[in-house]
Amino acid sequence: MLRPIVRRESRPVKIRDLVMGGGHSILVQSMTTTDTRDVEATVKQSQKLEAVGCELVRVAVLNMDAATLLGEIKKKIKIPLVADIHFDHRLALEAIRQGVDKLRLNPGNITDRAKIEEVVKAAKAREIPIRVGVNSGSLPKDLLVKHEGPTPEAMLEAGLREIEILEDNGFFDIVISLKSTDVRVMIESYRLMAKRVKYPLHLGVTEAGAGDTGIARSALGIGTLLEEGIGDTLRCSLTGDSTREVKVAYDILAALHIRWKGIQYTACPTCGRIGINLEKIVTEVQKRLEGVDTPLRVSLIGCVVNGPGEALHSNVGLVGADKAGTIYVDGKPLKRVPENQIVDELVKTVMAYEEKKKPQEAKA
Repeated sequence: MLRPIVRRESRPVKIRDLVMGGGHSILVQSMTTTDTRDVEATVKQSQKLEAVGCELVRVAVLNMDAATLLGEIKKKIKIPLVADIHFDHRLALEAIRQGVDKLRLNPGNITDRAKIEEVVKAAKAREIPIRVGVNSGSLPKDLLVKHEGPTPEAMLEAGLREIEILEDNGFFDIVISLKSTDVRVMIESYRLMAKRVKYPLHLGVTEAGAGDTGIARSALGIGTLLEEGIGDTLRCSLTGDSTREVKVAYDILAALHIRWKGIQYTACPTCGRIGINLEKIVTEVQKRLEGVDTPLRVSLIGCVVNGPGEALHSNVGLVGADKAGTIYVDGKPLKRVPENQIVDELVKTVMAYEEKKKPQEAKA
């Protein structure tokens, strides 16, 4: 049997109607790419993120014009709104006045203790949590000198320094992130912090990149820590469409059997034994079933070697051979169809299975 993942104990932090840490579900979040001063575009993108499963949305607060519009944005979206603050503590104070649900402060570029304390007192009065967002690209200069670069020890010290200020002011609704572009530095930074504090940890490989590279770095860094039981929320920082971040986040969680949203596909890499155009079939099936939220397992295998075995552990399975495919349901063969009908029949079978499963989930 698989060894169960034992979650690290962490202090629960309430973010409006969500709870982060304390053994609650690992939350998925993302960030808009819009100019926050464009309320309509920011709201539209936030709603798009929510539609694919994003549970917190963060927006950049570059200036006071953006800060004063946060309340208007919040009124038009359902999920909690997080204000991303850098350089100017006054933007954080305005974000608090606007009623945001959470703040992210960067200890590398707001360093005046008196200004930090001003923000902390205002956040405490409104019961707004603060994420101490350490980043390898913006560490305090003295720590870069002391530790000879953005090392895990430098990341840890930057976070602990900020945490101390918050705690000295009686503030404990704290979330911590220690994001690095270097996957190994990121992993070790979180391991070090996990041993020192009980606050929830926000996982991420910062500026992971675009396409396959960004996905690989995020999966390796975030996945390694999750498998060790470390992490209470995550963001996959990928270049491009933010909805992709959310989908990849759920793929990572599902791969570790932690959280599951929508269809998890098993598909073979294809080889000389393949009997159908599997790549085309997989692409079309995934596109047509993109909106399915019900947790399902679908296996798409192009030959009879592993196909029946994979179908045995799937809700719906396909085994291809000789320009045709056999569709399985719960491990049992349902029908055999010619290759040109496989996509339609698979989609129809999955949709029917989802409909059947929905009432059972509602009763649970």
